[in-house]
Amino acid sequence: MPKRLRLTRRFNAAMTEDGYRRLRRFAQEAGLEEGEALSFIFENFDSVMEADNLGHRLRLFNSELEARKK
Repeated sequence: MPKRLRLTRRFNAAMTEDGYRRLRRFAQEAGLEEGEALSFIFENFDSVMEADNLGHRLRLFNSELEARKK
């Protein structure tokens, strides 16, 4: 049986409730723990993100960011 992914880096991260629910759902569907799911997403960032949509979604998020902080 292969060893599980060794998570050697830890950091505090603040997430919105919606973001955390989506992370948990993705992790559960993929059969991963939350940390493993984040590692997968960032290790494969270029192939799992649609470059055309990324800029647009980031601009939307940034434009709403101040209002969401209040």
